[in-house]
Amino acid sequence: MKKDKKPFNVKLFYRRTSLIIYDIISIIFASYMAVLIRYEFHIDTIPAHFLDPITRFLPVNILLTLFIFYFFRLYHSLWAFAGETELQNVVMSCVISAVLNSVGLQFFKTVQQPVPKSYYFLYMFVLISMIFVSRFSYRFLRSQKHKQQNKKNGISVMVIGAGEAANVIIKEIVNSNFSTMVIRCIIDDDKGKWGRYIQGIKVAGGRDKIIECADIYDIDEIIVAMPSISRSELRKVLEICKETSCKLRSLPGMYQLVNGEVNVSKLRDIEVEDLLGRDPISVDIDSILGYVQNKTVLVTGAGGSIGSELCRQIAAHKPKQLIILDIYENSVYDIQQELKRKYSDEDSGSHLDLVVLIASVRNTNRINWIFEHYKPDIVYHAAAHKHVPLMEDSPNEAVKNNVFGTWKTAQAAAFYGAKKFVLISTDKAVNPTNIMGASKRICEMIIQTFNNHYETEFVAVRFGNVLGSNGSVIPLFRKQIMKGGPVTVTHPDIIRYFMTIPEAVSLVLQAGAYARGGEIFVLDMGEPVRILDLAENLIRLSGYRVGEDIKIEFTGLRPGEKLYEELLMDEEGLKETANKLIHVGKPIELDEMKFFAQLKKLKEESREEVTDIRPLVKEIVPTYHYKD
Repeated sequence: MKKDKKPFNVKLFYRRTSLIIYDIISIIFASYMAVLIRYEFHIDTIPAHFLDPITRFLPVNILLTLFIFYFFRLYHSLWAFAGETELQNVVMSCVISAVLNSVGLQFFKTVQQPVPKSYYFLYMFVLISMIFVSRFSYRFLRSQKHKQQNKKNGISVMVIGAGEAANVIIKEIVNSNFSTMVIRCIIDDDKGKWGRYIQGIKVAGGRDKIIECADIYDIDEIIVAMPSISRSELRKVLEICKETSCKLRSLPGMYQLVNGEVNVSKLRDIEVEDLLGRDPISVDIDSILGYVQNKTVLVTGAGGSIGSELCRQIAAHKPKQLIILDIYENSVYDIQQELKRKYSDEDSGSHLDLVVLIASVRNTNRINWIFEHYKPDIVYHAAAHKHVPLMEDSPNEAVKNNVFGTWKTAQAAAFYGAKKFVLISTDKAVNPTNIMGASKRICEMIIQTFNNHYETEFVAVRFGNVLGSNGSVIPLFRKQIMKGGPVTVTHPDIIRYFMTIPEAVSLVLQAGAYARGGEIFVLDMGEPVRILDLAENLIRLSGYRVGEDIKIEFTGLRPGEKLYEELLMDEEGLKETANKLIHVGKPIELDEMKFFAQLKKLKEESREEVTDIRPLVKEIVPTYHYKD
């Protein structure tokens, strides 16, 4: 089949023809200018025997040089995007032209020396200059045009920080032809840098100048480029920044600077957790590695927020085998693909033996088969129904999944010889006002009872709300802000304890290392946070004004919701661990025979779909309070 001919590009033809004509003029100009420079522009002093060989060799020189330029693709490159390779081609082609020129002139000489010795160098210098101007002037002019457009229409940016990370970010933005950002000023608390310039941008002053400069320079966006700053100091800076109504962005952390990964693409939006003012919980990595490494580890509920983060951190600690289990195949598929991408390189020694299982923790036969077949050493039980309002409408499902899913999984762990069983619990289990919290309290009672009768070490880890997890307020607020509001808050005085997902998982892993059986581990999460403050901060961090651009509406407390959460019941008490942020609540004594009888009745009633199972739950958990 005959191929279609390429259509004739008139614009490209004229562009190349223009370049060839310019190059011919440049060769002629360089040939005579080199002599002229040698004689300090005194034409009358130039000997005729120097000009004669140049003139006679000039036609040959032009043809040879044009061929060299063609060979080095000086007529085919896209000069709007010219870079180091194109510059090398320009220099090399002109150097070769100068060498051939020196050889060729020997055949046209009329005296012993055809031209002055300095001629060859001057010819090469002038020719390089002429060709460089023709090729790179277009890029320069185009770049200047883009920058002028950006100054008029671009995003006005303030950079906070004048260190190495800030310098890299500023350089990339200033030198980019395509960035829509224009840096107007820099803020840094180091007085020695005030009034000085980085990449032509002035350091306007310290943090006390943030609001003033945001107004003077009409700033749209603030970039916080201080990766080594502590959380407490970052909070102070952000508290000032959020009063400007500018969008805030930041580098994720110090490791980007250390690894040379600082660039604009690494910038992220400032998150609400940056305003919590608490440094991330630190854990003893060696102790975690000591009990996870070379062990078979099972994570239930592995597709959820906590479960998937557990899988990530466990995978990094070199387990013998990681088994991820969930009933929802879509979410568990995502974490499976993520772990495969990160740990599938056998040559680097990072290969992960990963097993993915779809199963319900309520299915006794399936759970028993999994434990019998894989015999996990460590179990992290994160599978649970956790949405408070939804469980209030379906209390029997909360009991079936949370209580008896935990019972069946814990029983299988004990029967098949697991060394540790770590239950993911919640602060809502303390003096619960909803069926979800009450069901998790029963789960705690189950594992504490099991710990008295089996070799397996059973423990629970109790923490507050996890920022950014599925179903938490932050993703909901973000969606509402994206839609233009309103942002809904249940009550102006409602408060919650918060931690990040990595913090929560670090606690769970550390608890496993500390576990001796029967403990309930609790994280010291600092001061509780008002949900209203979170909503207002998130609106401001998104670059909007509270009440003007985005309104806040109060919807009233939902069924089973209380104004504040507690981390410990009065009877539990506290004792410290080696990690000062992790505490242990002592087990509460209970009548096991009575407890097991109540569980049996609870199982029957949940199966029979009784109209209201909450009175029986109240019998098992006396601290459970609910409204009829």
